[in-house]
Amino acid sequence: MTRILIVDDEPRVLSALQRALRQRFGDRLQIETNTDALAALGRAREQFFEIVVSDLRMPEMDGISFLTLIAAVQPSSVRVMLTGSSDFETAQRAINDAGIFRYLCKPWSDVELASHIEAALLQSQLAARQREEAAASDPQALERRRLEALEPGITHVEWGPHGEVLMPESIG
Repeated sequence: MTRILIVDDEPRVLSALQRALRQRFGDRLQIETNTDALAALGRAREQFFEIVVSDLRMPEMDGISFLTLIAAVQPSSVRVMLTGSSDFETAQRAINDAGIFRYLCKPWSDVELASHIEAALLQSQLAARQREEAAASDPQALERRRLEALEPGITHVEWGPHGEVLMPESIG
């Protein structure tokens, strides 16, 4: 199941987006919504979201700033901007600063919304596959897997609060 976070300061917009996505995607998406960008950012520090959708104009933080911070916290998330404005400069800033994948204008059609989210799902899957392939060819990762196969747990290290390595408690 793909996790999606939608942030907009208007509860009615969140309800409409959630309803449209549930109708189209059913249980394929686990949708979380938030009207507060700062609270949503805190949530993103606790939980990974494959897709993050944000409104551009919000009272406490604009969508470009929010998605830029999301990119710092969750660089592999696919970010989508939702806005009532369609000016080129805003779109360019969103792409360059926040690395957004798609730009969706209000009012949206449910078909257009579904198309953008479907593309974001495919992008997320592609990026995950590329990360897996990169990890599989990483010499250090290959060596860790080889050592773990020989001695399960050998690469697991317990770290203390000051960066020190903690020794396992002795048995018996």
